[in-house]
Amino acid sequence: MATDLQLALDAADLADRVTFSLFRLPTLAVAAKPDLSPVTEADRAAEAVIRELVARERPADAVLGEEMGLSGTGRRRWLVDPIDGTVNYVRGIPVWATLIGLEVDGTMDVGVVSAPALGRRWWAKRGEGAFAGPPGGAGAPITVSKVAELAEASISSSSVGDFPVPGRVAELAARVKRDRGFGDFWNHMLVAEGALEAGLDPVVSIWDVAALQVIVEEAGGKFTDFSGSRRIDAGTALSSNGLVHAGIVASLADRGDAPR
Repeated sequence: MATDLQLALDAADLADRVTFSLFRLPTLAVAAKPDLSPVTEADRAAEAVIRELVARERPADAVLGEEMGLSGTGRRRWLVDPIDGTVNYVRGIPVWATLIGLEVDGTMDVGVVSAPALGRRWWAKRGEGAFAGPPGGAGAPITVSKVAELAEASISSSSVGDFPVPGRVAELAARVKRDRGFGDFWNHMLVAEGALEAGLDPVVSIWDVAALQVIVEEAGGKFTDFSGSRRIDAGTALSSNGLVHAGIVASLADRGDAPR
């Protein structure tokens, strides 16, 4: 039987074939979900092949996916975002990825992030380190940076307009050496690689961050919500090298001026 990590990597291979084959296809079918966010035939097809593999290899496991909801119950749960960055995918921007995570007894144990249009994949198993390399290829260990001062840090965030108090992010940006807006999974994977000191995401669902947490932590970093709590179900995500984490949490703290 394949290990859980190998199963996740195999699932990512299957999803990559689906998503990459449909990327920038003029006839790609796109629809709007009830929240008006886009969903494509690639999202649904990629999640379907992942679910089929898990059902065959781990029939007792539960699966929670963005497009098809929850199936099954138990102490083991796979969390799947078939395409993180669907808006990018639809617009032909290559920054999108399939996210696959395995939660065991409430703790993220395995994470795989595969971005075939970027030619990059990241993965980790709890207690075994984090790695990155080309999809389907050999990987090399990755670690977070050693930058300890906010004034020397490079950070990245998703859409500033999604922050409860956008001005607070501007204040933080003014305190660091460099700020960028890579968005979505890429913020956090660049933190895991040591290319950035922190990544911020003000609006996330559990499947958006489940795979990311274990990768960042196994790379030596820290992954919490904006309040600093180590959880993936709070709707916000902050990854860092750990050294600048407290300073960023303090910068984002509610000082009573958040809109009600």
